[in-house]
Amino acid sequence: MEASVFIDVMGWAKIDHGHDVQVVTCGFQKTVVSAFGLPVTVDVLLKDVRAEDYDALAIPGGFAEYGFYEEAFSDETAQLIRCFHRQGKWIASVCVGALPIAWSGILKGKKATTYHLNGGLRQKQLAEYGVEVVNEPVVCTDRIITSYCPQTAPEVAFVLLEGLIGREPMLVVKTAMGFV
Repeated sequence: MEASVFIDVMGWAKIDHGHDVQVVTCGFQKTVVSAFGLPVTVDVLLKDVRAEDYDALAIPGGFAEYGFYEEAFSDETAQLIRCFHRQGKWIASVCVGALPIAWSGILKGKKATTYHLNGGLRQKQLAEYGVEVVNEPVVCTDRIITSYCPQTAPEVAFVLLEGLIGREPMLVVKTAMGFV
């Protein structure tokens, strides 16, 4: 759900409303086994992604049981996040997707959030990276969007869409999808 929301929202913006947005999926291998065992064939391998070819980076959350943290906390992921940030590109995350962003160092001293349930364990982890943790559903700081649970995924996608095409066009898409 956390990844597919970007495909859906951007798809509505492109297909139904003519905006020049497209989602390109990536992973460490051509077939990624997502949370709960769903295999997904990605468009491009992470090692082949060049930030200059894209306007934004979206990072869904994940579960340790499915290898999320090994890949999220890799040098390749951190380098890609830093590259998008250096180029002033949007970076969006859902739930624990904020943790690799913080681990990359670009959230140090900034406001952000992450998974808030389970006694705030993941928010405490986020704070260990020098992040000013805000216990709000969606936090946007310096073109970096973070959120605190899977339920926030659609709002993250709409905030990203607004950053890419503007507020009024985003509201048209949001309304058409029944969120307004």
